[in-house]
Amino acid sequence: MHRYLNSVRNFGNKCIWLTKIATIVKALENLPLDLPSLVKLPGIGRKSANVILREAGRPAEGIIVDLHVLRVAPRIGIAEGRQPEKVEQQLMRLISKERWGEIGMAISFLGREVCRPTNPKCEVCVMNAVCCFYNGTQPDNRIFSDPSLFD
Repeated sequence: MHRYLNSVRNFGNKCIWLTKIATIVKALENLPLDLPSLVKLPGIGRKSANVILREAGRPAEGIIVDLHVLRVAPRIGIAEGRQPEKVEQQLMRLISKERWGEIGMAISFLGREVCRPTNPKCEVCVMNAVCCFYNGTQPDNRIFSDPSLFD
């Protein structure tokens, strides 16, 4: 397995986790498809569990929060902090559940392609009209207490 995954970051641990998961699950049809069961598997956190659910076509039980979402959501002004679980909870309060399955991937894509850690392409960003980072403003803290302002 190492030769197939050696270009992936942290591939040694991921090979170990995949082997353990295969031993536990044994067959694809035995793979759990709910968040609480998925996060019990070795190496599977909330982000990976949410990705699995999304790819399996299951309803979202949370929002995918990767390093791009951790950077972009606070820049835009819709979340605060650097802890994935806290950012996810803030986003879940703000965004309607019907959008959970796509919003994390959309913000992540924005972070990879436009809202880069260095030299962000703010001028072409679809969010620049409301972005705190671009406009040099502070988040409107009302959105954290009144999610209807986000609709």
